[in-house]
Amino acid sequence: MSALPNSLNTASKPLDLDAINAELADQPAEAIIRWALALSDKIITTTTFGDNSAPLLHMVSDIDSDMKYLWVDSGYNTPNTYRYAHSLIDQLSLDIDIYSPLITTARQNMLLKGIPGFDEPLHEEFTRQVKLEPFQRALDSLQPEVWITGIRKEETEHRKDLGVVSYSKQGILKVAPFFHWAEAQLVKYRQEFELPNETNYFDPTKADAARECGLHTLI
Repeated sequence: MSALPNSLNTASKPLDLDAINAELADQPAEAIIRWALALSDKIITTTTFGDNSAPLLHMVSDIDSDMKYLWVDSGYNTPNTYRYAHSLIDQLSLDIDIYSPLITTARQNMLLKGIPGFDEPLHEEFTRQVKLEPFQRALDSLQPEVWITGIRKEETEHRKDLGVVSYSKQGILKVAPFFHWAEAQLVKYRQEFELPNETNYFDPTKADAARECGLHTLI
């Protein structure tokens, strides 16, 4: 990967994402993570603790035991998701910052009369309160230059054109080591390392799994 920039401090900006993505397309996920780690020490890995979150957390923690992780807990996760999350945090010894909405779930439900439907006027404000505001607060505090994410091209219409490397709206370099992985590859990896999974993950900001909640479109 000699043509790739080895530091955000020395690489001219904006990076040539087309060239970088062409070079990274056939690289193993482990190599992509190692490349990302060399770019900056201001780096985070995000997780939802949803379906197939474990492979990325396992791979990153195996490569870098000092990684900082970020979880935005909307407050609407199921008891099983919380058990799954804390099990992985303990199992992988994750150094994780957890950000939650400024308003409690009970109060939120009272004020907005439950979870607004996708087509309801209050849905946008609900999403801002439980997902976007906590995430922005985390970014303001952590100030990452590089953001390792588990997004994959087959997940949504928006993601398929992003590439392994893309910029967030705020100029953070997003690196997706599993971008070209199919679901079957994640399952195989999870089974190989005997990792748990959470298939009943609930995201209150999405009408279905193919929708974006805003983290990868608005921030």
